[in-house]
Amino acid sequence: MRRMAIVAMACALAAAAWAGEAVEEGFVSLFDGKTLEGWKGAVTGYTAEDGLLVCQEKGGGNLMTAKEFGDMIFRFEFKFGPGGNNGVSVRGHEIQVLDDYADKHKALKPCQYHGSIYCKVPAKRGATKPAGEWNTEEIQVKGTQWTVTVNGQVVVDCDISTVAGLEGVAKRAKGPLGFMGHGCRVEFRNLRVKEL
Repeated sequence: MRRMAIVAMACALAAAAWAGEAVEEGFVSLFDGKTLEGWKGAVTGYTAEDGLLVCQEKGGGNLMTAKEFGDMIFRFEFKFGPGGNNGVSVRGHEIQVLDDYADKHKALKPCQYHGSIYCKVPAKRGATKPAGEWNTEEIQVKGTQWTVTVNGQVVVDCDISTVAGLEGVAKRAKGPLGFMGHGCRVEFRNLRVKEL
C-alpha cells in the first residue's frame, strides 16, 4: 500500500512538472490546466487555454475556489495586456492585480495600484513587469498578518486588524481564494496553495 502511494505521488509530481507547474513541498495545485474543476462562480468568464487560466476580455467576474482556506501561502504567475485589471479575493477582500503603467490608471489612489489591499492598504509600486511579461506573486496570510510579494519584492506587509474598514475581514478565519475580473484579458498559471 505504501509503495502504491509513493508511485502515485511520483506520478502526480511528474504530471505537474510536465504541465510546467512549479513543484514545491507542501503546495497543492488549484488548477489542472484543462478545466475549471474545483472552481465556482463566474465559470463562463474564464477559460482554460493551453494550461493557462484566462480571464476573458469582456468576461471576468468573480471566480472562486470551491474550497475555503484559512492561514495559507498562495503562489501564482500572471500576465496582463496593456491596462489589464483583475484582483485576487482573499477572505472576501480584493488584492489588486493591475497594469500600473497604463495611461488610464495614472490618476488612481495609492491604494488602488497592483498588490494593494484594495482601497485599504497601498502597496509599494514598481514591482510589476510591463504588460505582456510574466510576473510572480505570493500572498501569505497568517491570522491577521497579510504579506504580498511581487517578483521577489515585498509590497505589502500589514496586520489588517489595525486597518480601518478591514475589521470584518480580520475576523474571518477562512474563505475561498479567487479572481475578480473586470473585463480585461489577464492570464494566470502555476496556481498553488500551501495551508499553514
